[in-house]
Amino acid sequence: MNYIAPWWLPGGNAQTIWPAVYSRRKRPAVGHSSTCYLRERWATPDGDFIDLDWLAVPPTDTLLVMFHGLEGSSSSHYALAFADYARQRGFNYVVPHFRGCSGEINLAPRAYHSGDYEEIGWVLQGLRQKHAGRILAVGVSLGGNALLRWAEEAGSQAGHVVDAVASISAPVDLAASGRAIGRGLNRQVYSRMFLASMKPKALLKLQQHPGLFNAQAMRDADDLYAFDNIFTAPLHGFKNTDDYWARASAKPQLACIQVPTLVVNAKNDPFVPASSLPQAVNVGSFVTLWQPRHGGHVGFARGNPPGHLRALPEQVGGWLDTQGIPHG
Repeated sequence: MNYIAPWWLPGGNAQTIWPAVYSRRKRPAVGHSSTCYLRERWATPDGDFIDLDWLAVPPTDTLLVMFHGLEGSSSSHYALAFADYARQRGFNYVVPHFRGCSGEINLAPRAYHSGDYEEIGWVLQGLRQKHAGRILAVGVSLGGNALLRWAEEAGSQAGHVVDAVASISAPVDLAASGRAIGRGLNRQVYSRMFLASMKPKALLKLQQHPGLFNAQAMRDADDLYAFDNIFTAPLHGFKNTDDYWARASAKPQLACIQVPTLVVNAKNDPFVPASSLPQAVNVGSFVTLWQPRHGGHVGFARGNPPGHLRALPEQVGGWLDTQGIPHG
């Protein structure tokens, strides 16, 4: 990936925060044909639901699927940037929401997590049944790690479902990223930001399912390690945070991937340490690594102030577009 950060965004924190907070973005409403997104609700096998937001464009041969990051949605800055790219390229585009992230609390005694590959697989299989042409899947941060975990578990079958996948700023070593986000400035800025959204949603889940976890322990949780220990790990079949982070990390099994895959990580990502990133010896022939020096966490802004966010979808989307042969 040929990326150099603009002069006015020095350092990984600035390159992370500006796109998320100050970028000029539109937050389209959903559910009406006159808006950018059309919402579709799918019933899950366990009696729950997920919401998928579709770009309102005519059907085409290529479908681009975006799996969002922690507490993200179809209105996240990166999701909107990829929506603009898909519209310009004439692709269909859909953002499946992880449970509880579409603006409405889900029903089951569970949420979502970084290793949620079974949910990813269920969604992709459903999309394959609806779409006969190319399917290109991209995952961002948590969604990127979960997408990679799906590709690892699917092995040679992944190519029957998608033509190519890409991950962006995925914390493929969850323990390393957990340690990084739990200390110093990261703890004060990023951990607080995520917990401000995650803890109230967890407490709503407790109202739905009394006794699911200890409410006071949740209120006292002050970092993601504690949150995952109280909520994420036990609700999704893990012993504790350490077990969750170890089993859900994509890095140890990247060599198992057998579908064209792009893994993008900036080396100055504030909470995905460069020392934790995979190297060529960790991956097989299907995996391409892009590790630019700059970019932050899902940043990659370009241009003079106020800049733009086209670089990431253009380069990642361009790589995906070279993969696979249209089915039609």
